[in-house]
Amino acid sequence: MRLFWLLMSALGGGLILLIANHDSGRVFGLENAAFAATLYLGLWAAVLIVGFLGSGLRIGDVARTLAFWVFLLLALVAAYQYRYELQDIASRVTAGLIPGSPMTTVSKDGQVNVIVERSSSGQFEVIADVNGTNLRMLIDTGASSIVLSDEDARAAGFEPERLRFVVPVATANGTTLVARARADTVNVGAISRNEIPIYVAQPGRLDQSLLGMSFINTLNGFDLRGDRIVLRD
Repeated sequence: MRLFWLLMSALGGGLILLIANHDSGRVFGLENAAFAATLYLGLWAAVLIVGFLGSGLRIGDVARTLAFWVFLLLALVAAYQYRYELQDIASRVTAGLIPGSPMTTVSKDGQVNVIVERSSSGQFEVIADVNGTNLRMLIDTGASSIVLSDEDARAAGFEPERLRFVVPVATANGTTLVARARADTVNVGAISRNEIPIYVAQPGRLDQSLLGMSFINTLNGFDLRGDRIVLRD
């Protein structure tokens, strides 16, 4: 019972430190959120320790069980501290397995970077989410707007039959007419935009949808780095 109260006193002291260092944001080098998570897990560890000691189990069994929980606690704290790096690794693995998958990184100051690798065709193709539908789009800084092909527009919930194709645009195949529309959401990696104007091409007039400047201009900027383009938000 004495051990229980000693553990509770230690946890109480940690709580006081957390409150006292609220403004600084860190306790013993840990962010307040990480320190609070450690206290929470420490509470459960205290309950387990008292439970094991009161259960009559052999010391060796108790030691092995405690070692497991200590390892788990340290692993959770490490995962939280390196969460941004782990997100980067997961994003890179996904991009390697699925061509066109955007890689998202988040800096410590909160800046979101979405990285797109050059495809085998030599273009920057990315899987973007338009109205909840994944579409393979070509990042085109020469296009003034987002332009969806007829097939992609239908997949994203648009009905081309109800649109008016009255806006002339110049393409590699000559001048054609497109229709104005508005997408509820356009997501590229962790970058999300709502209620963004787009164009829809007539059937057979556009082979691949374009992610143009109407989306790119909403960003903080973009960089072309060799075989990568980095979208900064």
